[in-house]
Amino acid sequence: AFSQLSIAVAQSLLFIAVTCWLATIVTRRERIEVPAFFYPLAAYAGWTLLSAVMSDDPRASLADCKQLVLFLIVPVAYRLLQAGRGATLLTVVMSVGAATAAYGIFQYGLLHYDELSRRPQGTLGHYMTYSGMLMLVIGVALARLLFEGRERTWPALVMPALMLGVALTSTRMAWVGVCAAAALLLLIKDFRLLAVLPIVGAITIAAAGPSITHRFMSMFDTKDPTRRDRVAMLIEGQHMVRDHPFFGVGPNRVQAVYGRYRVPEAVEQVNPHLHNVPMQIAAERGLPALVLWLAFVGVLTHGLWRHLRRMRPRTLPAAALAAVAGMLAAGLFEYNFGDSEFLMLFLLLVTLPFAAARADADGPA
Repeated sequence: AFSQLSIAVAQSLLFIAVTCWLATIVTRRERIEVPAFFYPLAAYAGWTLLSAVMSDDPRASLADCKQLVLFLIVPVAYRLLQAGRGATLLTVVMSVGAATAAYGIFQYGLLHYDELSRRPQGTLGHYMTYSGMLMLVIGVALARLLFEGRERTWPALVMPALMLGVALTSTRMAWVGVCAAAALLLLIKDFRLLAVLPIVGAITIAAAGPSITHRFMSMFDTKDPTRRDRVAMLIEGQHMVRDHPFFGVGPNRVQAVYGRYRVPEAVEQVNPHLHNVPMQIAAERGLPALVLWLAFVGVLTHGLWRHLRRMRPRTLPAAALAAVAGMLAAGLFEYNFGDSEFLMLFLLLVTLPFAAARADADGPA
């Protein structure tokens, strides 16, 4: 819940959860078990540490690696969120997301967070983080709406607020992610439902107002400065990979070396990252890190499809697949995998089906 409200509180609660997990493992003398996708994720973390040591400023790079601790969410959730707790957690996530969406609408309508320089951000520090979290929650709500045998009333009630909330952020990468996640879920349910997607999207954009419509149309404008800058960042990232193919420039070093690789077509003088997950990983941590990350995504997706075929109801794996689709689609335009709040909720959602399947195999926890 608090990953959508306050990163400080969320990480404090995560520390307590990790402590409880370790206490459970030690007192019951259990073996640490993890889903299969955690192994390439752990290898990715190991290569990240190696690239940090090999960077031109190991201290700055290693300090940035503290985010890798969030990967512990996977074994913790895999052990503790069994015996039907996954469904309860989805309800919590969806309910808090609806509340943050309502607050974002309030910010837009009454506090005048209605310009590109001042957008709704909920209680989080940045509108991109906020919109990315809403994108994940929309996937959860739509999965429950499509695949729950009952209790569909609540997701149906909160969906309009979630959709309007993400529209008012004017964050195009989140819109792309929502469309990808929704298209996947509708395709899984019944491919004929895909016809509903453009209708709902058009209604949402129209309800949000002319400024949001203009922002949407800018996605197709080749002269749009943010679009031009993202293309330039892809070129700059390629040059970074060319010069540092194995270990990259080092975690948290893209901004520091950006000036060396800036191309004339670039709009901004400097950028903190390259606004593209695969390119950011390759430039920052090297091509082996990118291969390991792709292996993580591949193993994760394969496992989720397997659970989708076997699990009834299919809500948990469907919501997790929506999170993966949204992350990948939005990640072409934003480095969302490096956002701590987003990463916490994402890892939690994708682990839930594996924890539920483990509970079914082992019996009640």
